[in-house]
Formats: sequence, C-alpha cells, structure tokens
Amino acid sequence: MTEKEKQQAGELYNSRDPELVADRVKANKFCLEYNRLPCNDYIKRQWMLDRLVALRGENTIIESDFFCDYGYNIVIGNNFHADQNLNILDSADIIFGDNVFIGPNCTFYTSERPLDCTLRNQGFETAKPIKVGNNVCLRGNVCVLPGVTIGDNVVIETGSVVTEDIPSNTYASGNPCKEVSKLEAPKIVPEEKTPSDEKSAAEDNKSDAPAETPKNDGKKRFVKLVEVKK
Repeated sequence: MTEKEKQQAGELYNSRDPELVADRVKANKFCLEYNRLPCNDYIKRQWMLDRLVALRGENTIIESDFFCDYGYNIVIGNNFHADQNLNILDSADIIFGDNVFIGPNCTFYTSERPLDCTLRNQGFETAKPIKVGNNVCLRGNVCVLPGVTIGDNVVIETGSVVTEDIPSNTYASGNPCKEVSKLEAPKIVPEEKTPSDEKSAAEDNKSDAPAETPKNDGKKRFVKLVEVKK
C-alpha cells in the first residue's frame, strides 16, 4: 500500500511521503489564492472552492482566512457558513451536513501523531474521520479532535474542545466538551402536495407492478450534493 492508501484506510502512514507533500502544497496554494480574493468576488470564490473540496452543496460561504491540508477529504452540505480563520486538517474525511454555522477561529483535526517519539520524529501519523450533522452551530474558538461525531441539532459553546462524540439535540460546552442540556428536536413540517403530485401518486397506485424495494448501501447521505469536477 502507498502512504496515501494507508492514510485513507486509517493506518499509520508517513506524512513526509512525496505524494502527500505534493497534495498539501497544491491545497495550500489554492487556500492562499482563495484568501487573497476580494470578499465580494463571489463567482471566483465559489469557483475556487469547487476545485478545492471534494463535494459541496448550495449556499457555501467560507470567510477568509481559510486553510486546509488536502481539500479532497472535505464534504460540505447545503447552507454552510464559516467565519474567519477556519482551519481543517483533513487527512481523513470531514463531512458537514446541512445548515452548519461555524464561528471564527474554529479548528478540525483528523490527524494525530503517535505517542512513540521514534515514530513521531520520522513523520508518522494516523488520521480519523470527523462527522458533523445537520443544524449544527459551533461558536468561536471551538476545536474538534480526531474521530469525533457531532449529531444533529447541536450547539457547542465558545472555546470548547470536543474530544468525544456529541449526541443529537444537545447544547454542549467545556474542555473537554460535555453535554450541558438537551435541546428540543426541530419540528418537521410536511411538504404541501400540489394537484399534480396527487395525480402522479394516483397513477402510481394503479400500477400492477410491485414496488421496488430501495437498496440500502449502509451510507447515510446528509445532503443532496453537487459533485465537483477536479
């Protein structure tokens, strides 16, 4: 296995590998160019994000300065807003759901160096993915550590260090970040059916063919994403 394959598999890998170094240099150049763009050059900023991150949804706003290690491990949902100085070390996947709001000076770390100084001095690391659900608000100066999953409808208070999973419908705070109180789950408003929808449903019910059971591939889709061409 290459060092990049080891990295993506969650195994110990050498971060000094030339392929990984080249990928980081490429992402750093994109970030520097992105951060030099005028704040109102919306078209160019979106164009840059499309070529930096793996997938993103609609209405993505990332204020300058923004930094990441690779970019291609970042998936962003719809209605994403990050304030200044977002720092993402995406050696593993980082997935953001819909309606995520991130305050200034927040950091997401997927990589960590080993306790063994011999390995550490040679540039070895491991990486664990981070997942952030829908309707999440991280206030300023929040740090999220490797392997953490943050559920849906979560608010994390300023200055928190998130070392463990945070369940859905939670207000959390502290170092280490812990649940402070429960939040009321958001109400789901049913979509109104139009006459054309009702007609279509009636026609489907008339069909004699048995309905096909959808296949479950075991992967949760947070959002309907726009695939980005590299």
